[in-house]
Amino acid sequence: MTTMATMVTEGTKVPRIKLGSQGLEVSAQGLGCMGMSAFYGPPKPEPDMIELIHHAINSGVTFLDTSDVYGPHTNEILIGKALNGGMRERVELATKFALSLADGNIKVHGDPAYVRAACEASLKRLDVDCIDLYYQHRVDTRVPIEVTVGELKKLVEEGKIKYIGLSEASATTIRRAHAVHPITAVQLEWSLWSRDAEEEIIPTCRELGIGIVAYSPLGRGFLSSGPKLLEDLSNEDFRKYLPRFQGENVEHNKRLYERICQMAAKKGCTPSQLALAWVHHQGDDVCPIPGTTKIENFNQNIGALSIKLTSEDMAELESIASANAVQGDRYGSSAGTYKDSETPPLSAWKAT
Repeated sequence: MTTMATMVTEGTKVPRIKLGSQGLEVSAQGLGCMGMSAFYGPPKPEPDMIELIHHAINSGVTFLDTSDVYGPHTNEILIGKALNGGMRERVELATKFALSLADGNIKVHGDPAYVRAACEASLKRLDVDCIDLYYQHRVDTRVPIEVTVGELKKLVEEGKIKYIGLSEASATTIRRAHAVHPITAVQLEWSLWSRDAEEEIIPTCRELGIGIVAYSPLGRGFLSSGPKLLEDLSNEDFRKYLPRFQGENVEHNKRLYERICQMAAKKGCTPSQLALAWVHHQGDDVCPIPGTTKIENFNQNIGALSIKLTSEDMAELESIASANAVQGDRYGSSAGTYKDSETPPLSAWKAT
């Protein structure tokens, strides 16, 4: 049966947007690749994921997002294989550094030697000469941000990376970093159920001409499937352990999902398309990077680009996603989000 949602998908042309003010241009929607290899259950079959990546590129979604900690390392290797045979020239490749896994614990690094070694290792795994956008995945609160960005600046000058990004950084940290070298993009969680970045971080990015990359724009799948999502999660899927996916929080958050479903039905689209369309309507400096491991879901996601939301639609969604609409923290207590990303002053580093 042909629905409006499938017709929208089939007729979708993926536009291009300028990300930041340094010249990076990307597809208006990207592809988050983490779940192909890590954190959302067992790794998916490599041939299937390469087919999906090729399908995305051929569909016009050319902004690929990975990290050295996904796997760890295996997602970058997967992307490298997928980009062989002439695909590299057709994509904007983003990866990240800073996180290492040891004995089940995550450590954050921002010292110059680590930055350089991580970049060299990612270049080898990705099998590329240059990374288009290189993010600090989380901020190392032991190292002044000026020191970390100073080393990234050297990597730009050496042609190993083109543009610098930050992820989960506070407004103050973004300003300090941007003063050392222009920051092209800040990656943050932004969706109908994660809106806290709108208070300080997004206005700061816009003031400085920094692009915004929205990860988990579908609420880690909850805005696509609602509580039903939890029935299929394996014990290896870290979403099972996030506060928003537990106990009475799920029952509370189900109401948000149900209201989105009702509105999507009126619009003739799926709830995930409506949630993504809301992110797209935030501005042409915003690029959401929904992840998926299925071509069918990918096709549905790009259909969101064709959905037009009126001012009345946006107002209704604002009321649905009000401040108290979602219950539970985004992460656990020690996730290293922007709320605890302040670094020491540069003078403290020089004095050591």
